[in-house]
Parts: sequence; C-alpha cells; structure tokens
Amino acid sequence: MADLTHISEKQLRRCKQLIRALCCNFDHGNCIALDDGEPCPCVQGFSYSLLCRWFRQAVLPADRELYAEVMRERTEKRCCICGKPVFSTSNRAKYCPGCAQRERRKQDARRKRESYWNLRK
Repeated sequence: MADLTHISEKQLRRCKQLIRALCCNFDHGNCIALDDGEPCPCVQGFSYSLLCRWFRQAVLPADRELYAEVMRERTEKRCCICGKPVFSTSNRAKYCPGCAQRERRKQDARRKRESYWNLRK
C-alpha cells in the first residue's frame, strides 16, 4: 500500500466520469463488489489514490490520456504540439489523438498541394 498512485482534483473528476459511465460495479454511488448486505460507497469515487484494482485494470485504460497521466507510463513521451502525455502502443507516436488528426490533415493538404503543382509544370 506504500506505492499508491495519487491523483489531482482534475484527474479525480475525470475518474468519476469514467466510473459513472463504464464501471460495471457502480450502482447509484455504491460499489456492488464491496456490497456485503448493506450498501457501501464506491471508494474510488472520493479517494485521491487509486485504491480499486478493478478501476485500475478495466476502467482506467478506456481513457488513454488519463491512463498515461495517472499511471505515469512513458512520461518522456509527450505530444510535440500541446505537451500532453501520449499513451501509444508503438514507438513512432509523436502527437496526442487530437493533435494527430490536425497534423495529419495539414500534412495531407501540403502533400496534395505539392503534387498538384508538380503535375502542372
């Protein structure tokens, strides 16, 4: 228990949204897995530490950006444009998902523009 991961207020709010939307053990503020006859509140919903193993393994990976921030995996990998942590499955990723889409459109437009003018010559 000494190596608990601590999260900020902003990260806690995002975690609560994930819990409400995706956690199968969440039932109107209570945790079904901890229920032993009487309702027990979901500990992950109000704790600034990652206490729930189910949340860490099954729910948190659904939000890749939050997962990268909280679990601090590959902290040296940051988006080249905005600086957000990037969670990727390959070593070629340079951008977060939002910036990747914008950068891809810019590169496509540049390539098509160059191709057009090279054909006109």
